[in-house]
Amino acid sequence: MPPTSPGRAPARRLAAYARALIMSTALIVATPAFAQTSSAPLSLDEALRRTLSADPSLAGVKARLDASKANVRQANVRPNPSLGMEVENFTGSGPFSTLGRTEATLSYQQTYERGGKRQARTALAQREIGLVEARAQVRRLDLAKAVQLAFVDVLAAQAEVAVAEERLAVALRAEREVSRRVAGARDPLFAGARADAELAQARVSLDRAQTNGRDARAALAAYWGGSAEFSVTEDLFEDTRRPGGATAAVDTPDLKLLAVEQDIAAARIAVEQSRAVQDPTVSLGVRHLQDEGAVALVVGATIPLGRYDTNRGAIDRARAERAVIAADLGAFQIERERLIARLIARRAAAAAEVKRTDAEVLPNAERAVTLVRDGFNRGGFSYLDVIAAQRALIDARTRRVEILKSFHQDGAALDRLTGAHAMLARTELQP
Repeated sequence: MPPTSPGRAPARRLAAYARALIMSTALIVATPAFAQTSSAPLSLDEALRRTLSADPSLAGVKARLDASKANVRQANVRPNPSLGMEVENFTGSGPFSTLGRTEATLSYQQTYERGGKRQARTALAQREIGLVEARAQVRRLDLAKAVQLAFVDVLAAQAEVAVAEERLAVALRAEREVSRRVAGARDPLFAGARADAELAQARVSLDRAQTNGRDARAALAAYWGGSAEFSVTEDLFEDTRRPGGATAAVDTPDLKLLAVEQDIAAARIAVEQSRAVQDPTVSLGVRHLQDEGAVALVVGATIPLGRYDTNRGAIDRARAERAVIAADLGAFQIERERLIARLIARRAAAAAEVKRTDAEVLPNAERAVTLVRDGFNRGGFSYLDVIAAQRALIDARTRRVEILKSFHQDGAALDRLTGAHAMLARTELQP
């Protein structure tokens, strides 16, 4: 668990104070938006498992796999033989005007594939099975990224509620102090009206934060069709110890998809090259000569000459398509490394900013609020000075939440690029 920064302790005390005031004065709804349930807090891995297990596209993936396997079986089939019947001298003039000179031939013909046609198309069909699996894996990683971003939204919304509760606690305290001073004729009436307006705005902000939190939780639970009544721990949002993520050049599903497409392109070249080889057709038959009452054996063979059509254009096209995929693979690898480096740098900068905010900004902002409030009670500052100091503190806490949210959103993008959840997605894909 990450260590608690010195700037977080006052915030937690104020948040606890705000919750106590909320419950006792009934200023907001009695049931908090982030009430803890009796179940264990929801982790990111559990959210991913629930989503991937409930993924409705699994049935479609399995159907595509069945279709690809059926295509392999079909590709491995030899050409069918043919049975032919030919009758010569069936009718005509002169001596051929009757059926006495008829010659009937029954033949069996078989085409023999050369050049490895059957092996080439079977290999291509087998590669296409891997393509279905690779595309499914990439799509499921995209789904995992969407779930991770939704999980970050829930964490950020919970942190925003804490900031809104602190703002309400500060506004309540200021409203009481100003009311006391107005009652004692130490401040004008407009100061009390201004304090009431700040208090009303704080209540509106809390209501909005709670609504956003409920919406974020419902959006996350919708991925697996479950209930939004779950809890998440604050420590997950506060943890900035892993700014870099996995940076190794692993075989991510995206790279595997391009590699499979490259293999398919190579298999298509082999298919087109095999089609350039001409296939002979051999026939064996029996001929019956009617006028002689005799039977003769007939043997024949044909083969295309391949004089004009050598399938050269199709071969060149297949080679060009393989070159395109190879270029895409190289470009993707370069772009991937660039994006990874950029995300790592952004996350490191965000983690450093959070650390400095906790060490420098928040303590000074809290000290400024304390000093201004003490001076206000002694008559040295106006209520506008108190509002300015309080807003500076709330703005710093809001900015801190925004930085952490950006940190974790970049983490989701980094996990997607590095395939951090590939093993979980692959496991869920197995039948």
